[in-house]
Amino acid sequence: MNPPRMLVFDLDGTLVDTAPDLISALNYVLDREGMAPVPLDSARNMIGAGARKLLERGLEVDGRVMSVGDIDRLTRDFIDYYADHIADASRPFDGLESALDDLAGQGFRFAVCTNKLEWLSKRLLDQLGLSARFAAICGADTFGVAKPDPAILRETVARAGGQIAATIMVGDAGPDVGVARRAGVPVIGVEFGYTDVPIAELKPDRLIGHMRDLPAAVDSLVRANGAF
Repeated sequence: MNPPRMLVFDLDGTLVDTAPDLISALNYVLDREGMAPVPLDSARNMIGAGARKLLERGLEVDGRVMSVGDIDRLTRDFIDYYADHIADASRPFDGLESALDDLAGQGFRFAVCTNKLEWLSKRLLDQLGLSARFAAICGADTFGVAKPDPAILRETVARAGGQIAATIMVGDAGPDVGVARRAGVPVIGVEFGYTDVPIAELKPDRLIGHMRDLPAAVDSLVRANGAF
C-alpha cells in the first residue's frame, strides 16, 4: 500500500492570519514596560521565528537593550497573555477550508510544522475548529529543533504517518523554503504571509496569492514529480 500523500503547512501567515493577536500581545508587554506600541501593518513581518524573536524585534524598534533574564521574563509574560487571547482576532485565511476539503477528497493527509510552540499551536487550531484536519501538529519544542532544520519536517511527516518522498511543504517565509530544500521536498510559497524577504525572491517551486489556488498548485507539483 502506498503511503499517503502529505501536505505539511506552516501555521502563522500560512494557515491562519495570527498577526492581530500576536502584535496585540507584543504591545501589551511593551506598554507595561513603558514602551510605545508597534503598528500592526509594519509589525506583521516581524512574525515567524517564535515568541522570543518577536519580542526581541519589538524591543529593537524601541532601541531598548535588555538582559537575557529580562527577555526571558518578558517572553513568559508574552506567552501567558497570548495564550489567553490566542484567537480573539486570528482567523483562517480566506479559502483555506474549501482548499483543504478539495485536497482531502483527493486523498491528501495534512500536518502542521511550525516554529510556534506546540501547545499554543494546538490551542489556536482547537479554538478555530481546525485541529481535526491535521494528522500531526508539531512545533519548535516538539522535537527540540526548529525550521529550517530538516529534522523537524522529517519527524512531523513521520508522526503524521507519511513519507518524506510523498510530501509537499506549504509556507510563507524563509524557514519554510529552507526546511523544504534541506529535506528534499517541493515547496509552495504563499504571498499573503509574514516575511521580511518577499517570498518570490526565495524561489519556491510554486507561488500562490490566495488559498483558492492551492489545489491547482499542488496538482501541478504532483504532475511534475513522478514520485507521487
